[in-house]
Amino acid sequence: MAVTLWMMLLCLLMHGSFCTNEHIESGCLKWSLDKTDENNVCCDVCRPGNHLVKRCGPSPEELCTPCKPNRFTVQPDSFKCSQCTQCVGAQILLEKCTPTRDTVCGCKEGLMCGDDQCSFCITACVNGTFYDQMQQRCKPWSTRCRNPDQVIVAKGDAFSDIKCDDATASADYVDTLVLALLPGMVILLLLLIIFSVTLKLQQEKKSEKTKLETPVIGTPTDNDDHMTLIAIECSFHEAEQEQGSSLESLVSENSTKELIE
Repeated sequence: MAVTLWMMLLCLLMHGSFCTNEHIESGCLKWSLDKTDENNVCCDVCRPGNHLVKRCGPSPEELCTPCKPNRFTVQPDSFKCSQCTQCVGAQILLEKCTPTRDTVCGCKEGLMCGDDQCSFCITACVNGTFYDQMQQRCKPWSTRCRNPDQVIVAKGDAFSDIKCDDATASADYVDTLVLALLPGMVILLLLLIIFSVTLKLQQEKKSEKTKLETPVIGTPTDNDDHMTLIAIECSFHEAEQEQGSSLESLVSENSTKELIE
């Protein structure tokens, strides 16, 4: 009970910087026999969160000891632990420091980290600008390369300006890209040609089938016209003959009536 109360008091005194649920075992993790003294061993790697007390000794457990509160180490063969980072000013605490990991800080809303470790915060740069650590402010991306023999190969971001490279290197990249895409372009062209030819053959086949199914109506020839004229003349003569016969019958009939009278 007394130990628990002591640990709680220690947590309050250290503002929770070291009080975590992580269990740290003390001592050396890997060791080898001392070449100068066969009764001793030499520590090669301390347990996580431990630092070396001495390199060699009779007991591996005595060669390493855990980091003190508010300190950490990521080097298993170091003789000392590093001080935990404190989040100050515009920084906010994201993860507490542990014996095996430093504090993780972030920035308040509307700000962003000024470096990879987020050791300070800056105003977020708008698109088209980047953070210049030398001048501690955002500045616009460059519009051209400083070296006239170079060309822009990549746009900037929030932390860096545009990226430039030699024009020759860019040309080589373009050539390499073209060579890589060339086989695919050739295959695509062949497929288009095959598709066009196939479509044309299908249209021709369909056209021939339509011609075969449509009845053919012959056009009149000169011989047909001649036969038609002969038929018309014959009909005309027959009509004349019938008319003549009718007249003769009518005259004969009238003559007979006169004789009777």
